[in-house]
Amino acid sequence: MKLIHSDNFCELYNGNMLDMISSGHIKPMSIDCIVTDPPYELNFMGKSWDNQGVSFQKETWKVCYDALKPGGYLLAFGGSRTYHRIACAIEDAGFEIRDTIMWVYGSGFPKSMNIGLAIDKKNGVESPVIGQNEQILKKQAKDLREGKRKIVDSFNNGAPERNNRFNTVSADIRQAQNEWEGWGTCLKPAFEPVIVARKPFDGSLVDNVLKYGVGGLNIDECRIGTDETITVHSRSTESSKSKGIYGDSVPQETHQTCGQQYGRFPANLILTYDESDYDEVCGGFPDSKGVSSQNNYSNGHIYRGQSLQESSTSLCGFREWYNDTGSASRYFYCAKASKKDREDGCELLDDNYFGASNQAKAEIARGNVDVEMKKFNKILVRKNIHPSVKPVDLMQYLVRLVAPKGATILDPFMGSGSTGKAVMFENRERNADYKFIGVELSEDYIPIAEARIKFAEGFNLEENTEKPQNTIEKSVEKPQKLDEKVFEKFDWGI
Repeated sequence: MKLIHSDNFCELYNGNMLDMISSGHIKPMSIDCIVTDPPYELNFMGKSWDNQGVSFQKETWKVCYDALKPGGYLLAFGGSRTYHRIACAIEDAGFEIRDTIMWVYGSGFPKSMNIGLAIDKKNGVESPVIGQNEQILKKQAKDLREGKRKIVDSFNNGAPERNNRFNTVSADIRQAQNEWEGWGTCLKPAFEPVIVARKPFDGSLVDNVLKYGVGGLNIDECRIGTDETITVHSRSTESSKSKGIYGDSVPQETHQTCGQQYGRFPANLILTYDESDYDEVCGGFPDSKGVSSQNNYSNGHIYRGQSLQESSTSLCGFREWYNDTGSASRYFYCAKASKKDREDGCELLDDNYFGASNQAKAEIARGNVDVEMKKFNKILVRKNIHPSVKPVDLMQYLVRLVAPKGATILDPFMGSGSTGKAVMFENRERNADYKFIGVELSEDYIPIAEARIKFAEGFNLEENTEKPQNTIEKSVEKPQKLDEKVFEKFDWGI
């Protein structure tokens, strides 16, 4: 491995992650947690690095296992079709699978083939045109290279000199002439799982945490901010004993615990959406009431030795425990990765032609970069050409969840540096004193990752207020900053 950049807060390497320890660059049991987005092994966009099977190999994750301290967490993204094989490899390497976080979004691109049209084509049948899909395409290749992909009606504002620069192109909408019309081959992707794994403890949980400083989840700093008053309508058994039972008991006033004052308990679900797909993502989360933590006492029996007390909140005199209610606001929300998020710090890098489809890539290979293409086949120009950039807010949340202050965080599949960028933002916003170590095999992505991480490392919160975030009216509450003094009262979860 080759050291590309090193300072007090990050080290960036170009090389194979399998050589991390054997090369001497990373010492065994020196890493507090790993947050990474490995290849999903889907041959995504024809990328060779996404079709080598490295994520399915036990040896890959054994290196990560050896680098981690006992009790250290590993968070690894996966694809909906292949994450089970990644999880099996992680488990075979010695990790415990603790959970899976579902990152749900509405911006997935359907890649289904129309079976009916394919059959018509094979049989030499021309499917009839049933409509037109009109799109405004730019004539000038310069505008294409600048990445202006969408033109709204208000852009031209009726000016003839403006309209002369554009033309309307119609695409035929066809219908198959066989019984397979309307059938396809796959669903639109709308979620990515994040595997939550942990290296086994060295001894008990308490001993491990005291010795190595890792082993828990940062529950309180990852609570979901809310404006709603969350109250508790029950008291503990000890509290009931101290005040007596039956007629001598005094009804207890509602109250809030310190944790509930600062938000809802974090769930294993994360939502990403904007105005265009709000209903699609959040429509499945109507207002509902959570499951009660108490049994049903309406049959007259008293369970677990708990005492009766005067109350109008239940049938037999027991006060009910707090039931979480609400809609999608109960889950962590993060915005999509914007163009600014993708390319912050990359201003001095060279422009690169980028094609998402095989047709676009073929045209780029032929040098036909000025050709007009539609929809998914468009040729774009980007500084950051990595095809799967994760939102910085998402990565900050995941880092915060598993990394105590002062932690060393490793990303063995660094890509465009989203984890490193998130770590630097956490240092700026929370004084987390994190150190980031990133390893990337592809030389094409190293300059991008270095530029984005250096940008975040030098980010001035007072001068730059444009950190990517979503401000749409329908967005749910984002996590609020909490008083650090409150956290001292709580232990981390496991």
